[in-house]
Amino acid sequence: MSRTPASALYWRILGINGLIFAIGTVLLAVAPVTISSPILLRELAVLVIGLVVMMAANAVLLRASLSPLERLTALMARLDSLRSRDRLSATGNGDLFQLVDQFNAMLDRLEADRSISTAVVLDAQEAERRRIAQELHDEIGQSLTVVLLELKSVVDRAPREVAEELRGVQEVVRSSLDEVRRVARRLRPGVLDDLGLTSALNALAADFSGTGGPRVTRRVQSGLAGLGPDTELVIYRIAQESLTNVWRHSGARSAELSLTQDEDGCVVLRVVDDGSGPPTEITAAGAGAAGGAGGRPLSKDTAGSGVHGMRERAMLIGAQLTIGPAGGGGTEVELKIPPAASRRAAG
Repeated sequence: MSRTPASALYWRILGINGLIFAIGTVLLAVAPVTISSPILLRELAVLVIGLVVMMAANAVLLRASLSPLERLTALMARLDSLRSRDRLSATGNGDLFQLVDQFNAMLDRLEADRSISTAVVLDAQEAERRRIAQELHDEIGQSLTVVLLELKSVVDRAPREVAEELRGVQEVVRSSLDEVRRVARRLRPGVLDDLGLTSALNALAADFSGTGGPRVTRRVQSGLAGLGPDTELVIYRIAQESLTNVWRHSGARSAELSLTQDEDGCVVLRVVDDGSGPPTEITAAGAGAAGGAGGRPLSKDTAGSGVHGMRERAMLIGAQLTIGPAGGGGTEVELKIPPAASRRAAG
């Protein structure tokens, strides 16, 4: 019958202590040392030295045996549910290798369950976004279009004084219709499905530049290989959330959106702005942001919810998301998708 990690550790500690005491007993038996009664001072010194040697040897052996527990504790302390594949090596851990293997297996199960549940939640979110976007386009958009047509007919027949006021109302309705269409596009980008990721990112950058926010320059490589629909959607959503944070919170005057693929097939998305830097709360929460003294203070709900969603999406396709200060100030968001992750998401 196989031993459990607890019994293996028990017998190891018992064996170490037994071996130390046995060696000490043999040394006392064969050494030319006698113990007088009452004990002499030099004899007491020999016993104390022997006890110290035995305790030191015991401490060294026990520390070597229990060192995997220290590494396991350190892993548990730094473990992040959204930072996958952080594992403890089971090699060289003696009788504790079963404990390490079981802990690693538990992490594998938890990450698999987390990935499945995250995929279900994100799919439900995308379905709800698609439904709301469709309703905005079909219901509210069409209703506002009808109102615009009716207003145009009324303006043509109204007296000059009333016509001027109606034209003002007409402009308000037209602006509302444009905003409804813009919200619908952000909820579900039809251009991503129809024209692909490159066109969708270009349209996204142009949309943010046209809203009176920071000027967004783009450097998007076309013809990226190995990206499936899920990966493209993750890239688009993370770019969208990053630009939204730049627009709402950073105070930046300009931002750069880039998407490139290196020779090894690794796809890299970067969003860099010249604003006030990453939120300090994100840094304190360990959300992948390397903060600094210039970080902008935001509430945890404001700073953390969007970043948490971005990290969940990155984890879903096996990508690495980092958020930190940019080289010349501001914030840099970087998403790295290795070729293996792209192929897995495409499959």
